[in-house]
Amino acid sequence: MFFFLLHLALSDLGSICTTVPKAMHNSLWDTRNISYTGCAAQVFLIFFFLGSELALLTIMCYDRYVSICKPLHYGTLLGSRACAHMAAAAWASAFLNALLHTANTFSLPLCHGNALGQFFCEIPHILKLSCSHSKLRELGLLAVGIFIAFGGFVFIVFSYVQISGPC
Repeated sequence: MFFFLLHLALSDLGSICTTVPKAMHNSLWDTRNISYTGCAAQVFLIFFFLGSELALLTIMCYDRYVSICKPLHYGTLLGSRACAHMAAAAWASAFLNALLHTANTFSLPLCHGNALGQFFCEIPHILKLSCSHSKLRELGLLAVGIFIAFGGFVFIVFSYVQISGPC
């Protein structure tokens, strides 16, 4: 459990360090701009850290399920090697998800300039700057995001239902 809490804390720290420094910079210098590469990096990092947080919370639910419902098998089911593999899978899946969203968003040609006028870079604002018809891409990204989030949510609810019922 503490192993996953460490990874969750690192994910939380990374996600807050993605936006707060730029917000502080803009506040101190009274500006609201972000560069195009800074925007791409911010989108990638926020998707990476939030995706890893969702994956780690899902893994932690499984960890709680095994520790409560199968305490005698905990060492064999969730040994140090299995925990390391699950944490690596969480970070890797978050990396691939973030890479998918960032590459899909920033491969669009921009025709309305590349100035957002805000410190936080969001995908809908970037899509507004695009001159291509990005509705299909937008729906694809939305479907992938909903599928991943809903899958994690269902797994978390299922784990806690199993814990609260007869194990």
